[in-house]
Amino acid sequence: MSAASGKKAELIDSSSLANLRLYRYSSVDKSPISNYILRYYWNFIAELMPLWLAPNLITLLGFFCIYINIVTIIVYIPDLVGPAPSWVYFSFALGLWTYSTMDNVDGKQARRTGSSSPLGELFDHGIDSLNCTLGGLVECACMGLGSSGPGAFCTLISCLAMFTSTWETYHTHTLYLGYFNGPTEGLIIACILMLISGICGPEIWRQTLGDFVSLPEGFEKTGYTLLVDIFIYVVSAAFLIFHLPFCIWNVYKARRTKNLPFLPVLLECVPFTLSGLSLGLWLQSDFSVILLENHLILLALTISFVFGRVTTKIILAHLTLSPFPYWTILYVPLFIAPFLFWIFPIMGLTIFTGKFEVYYLQAYFVFSVVYFFRWATIVINALCDFLGINCFTIKKPVKSH
Repeated sequence: MSAASGKKAELIDSSSLANLRLYRYSSVDKSPISNYILRYYWNFIAELMPLWLAPNLITLLGFFCIYINIVTIIVYIPDLVGPAPSWVYFSFALGLWTYSTMDNVDGKQARRTGSSSPLGELFDHGIDSLNCTLGGLVECACMGLGSSGPGAFCTLISCLAMFTSTWETYHTHTLYLGYFNGPTEGLIIACILMLISGICGPEIWRQTLGDFVSLPEGFEKTGYTLLVDIFIYVVSAAFLIFHLPFCIWNVYKARRTKNLPFLPVLLECVPFTLSGLSLGLWLQSDFSVILLENHLILLALTISFVFGRVTTKIILAHLTLSPFPYWTILYVPLFIAPFLFWIFPIMGLTIFTGKFEVYYLQAYFVFSVVYFFRWATIVINALCDFLGINCFTIKKPVKSH
């Protein structure tokens, strides 16, 4: 597909594509585990990869491992509670770890084969975006949270961290990973929790803190706190204290360095914030059946493509030095949902609840999948044509010595 046809469909004009020539990948990873332990493991795995294997294909193969986990959930833990056979939880950890390994090896493979490109960043981080809700869903099933409020929280919380990181990267042009970050320490913790579920069963997360430790006088009530609640508190605190403030601070510094105002860029987060509030109102409605009738898996799959569309637009704008994309049409069903399944029922219009709501979610899923892949095909073809590369093969394979 030509750049002109890409422009017609998605406003990828020639001047924006020309900015791809200015692309320079920049990242900062301060994690001690990444720098002093895992990088040797990743380098070792990278050396095992054949030189004809394209980096984007490595990324995609890793992502398939997450989908294998999702299929396993549908077959063995459709209620997201379980318990399932122990090997299921071990397979979750293996799938997530393999995905992470491939996600870190693809860039090394690109440098080994001399095939680094802006498309690689878009594809890599786009896959990461698609994985946000799916990885959360696997964690939900691992802890036996079910189709519930805590289950939805666990499934969707990663989207907040990914969006703010993508927003930060757009303005700073650097992917910043702190001393304790989600892609490294967060993933290791998730794998450990899955292994614990495989050994002890998911029921362990319904036990209280007092079942494991003896608390001093005055803290007896804390002992009644469920482990799953502690998990939610810790995840929330990690985002609010260790992630979000640093994203905002880094964007503030970048804007100040360029003598640009900071407050206007906060408006860029408004559409995404409203979409999150809309989803929360929808799921918390007393008239909604999405969680009540166990449709969290379908919701996670739907939001995966919606969120993937949101973040990949921002990444593409970053790569092409284009204006920040506030909007996507995939927000529309989310904005409408609270009216159909919360406000209207309160007014006595209950014709939109029950089966209609399930049909609505199913239609939303189909719409998001079709729209996402249509857009992804247009963008990938446009970038490949402009850069003279292939997405899943290396045009000039490097000869092994």
